[in-house]
Amino acid sequence: MTAAAKSARINARLPAEATRKVAYLERRTGKSTTEVVLTSIDNYYAVLTAEEGSAASVLAEAGFVGCAEGPEDLSRSYKTELAVSLGKKS
Repeated sequence: MTAAAKSARINARLPAEATRKVAYLERRTGKSTTEVVLTSIDNYYAVLTAEEGSAASVLAEAGFVGCAEGPEDLSRSYKTELAVSLGKKS
């Protein structure tokens, strides 16, 4: 959808089960088909963007988490490890 477009019409073929679910949601909530679809899209979008927002999940998906080897206590001993490493370079 372009920035100039204010709304768009979507035509989709739904299987019988999905049609039944939409009808149930309409009856249960008193909302129109459009409102049910919009709410569903908003909810799905919120779930996906919440997953993307986690720095840990982004790094894990990129393969960055667990890609290196080193001492298990490196977060506590990094100064010692760095000093040893720099000492070897002399």
